[in-house]
Amino acid sequence: MILPKERDPRLVTIRRGGTLTDEHHHLLALWAATCAEHVLPLFESVRAEDLRPRQAIASVRAWVRGEIKMMEARAAGGHAMAAARDLRGAARYAAYAAGQAAVVAHVAAHALGAAAYAIKAAQAAAPAGERERVRLRECQWQRDQLPDAIRELVLDDQQARNALCWFVFS
Repeated sequence: MILPKERDPRLVTIRRGGTLTDEHHHLLALWAATCAEHVLPLFESVRAEDLRPRQAIASVRAWVRGEIKMMEARAAGGHAMAAARDLRGAARYAAYAAGQAAVVAHVAAHALGAAAYAIKAAQAAAPAGERERVRLRECQWQRDQLPDAIRELVLDDQQARNALCWFVFS
């Protein structure tokens, strides 16, 4: 589980008692989608016919645009994670990344889950001697995609939840 017992109020929307604005929630969702999409080919190379992870990423973007309701994006995330169940390695992690990205519409803190699973997917696809280098490269690539408005929030969250996320953000 990548969610902490104590939720950071900066990752809880204002309407739920936190301080996260809708604008920043949307930026987190789009960043998570970008992280997941970066490793999606690792899933599609194994299951090209299974569109659930790609649809999950599309759904969170549609949610940001106001085209679908939060529950639709959340459901798409669940379907993407179901696509991962019988897989192992990079393909499994890539599907989980897509699922986590979609459920950011429901709980903003899942953005970090999408990023962590994407890093795990990239690592799993790398040769054994290259995994650490690939982890660092993917982590930096993700950080390079961060909008300035949420950069500090995400970097703080990575530091706070690094242990829950398999230390991929170290």
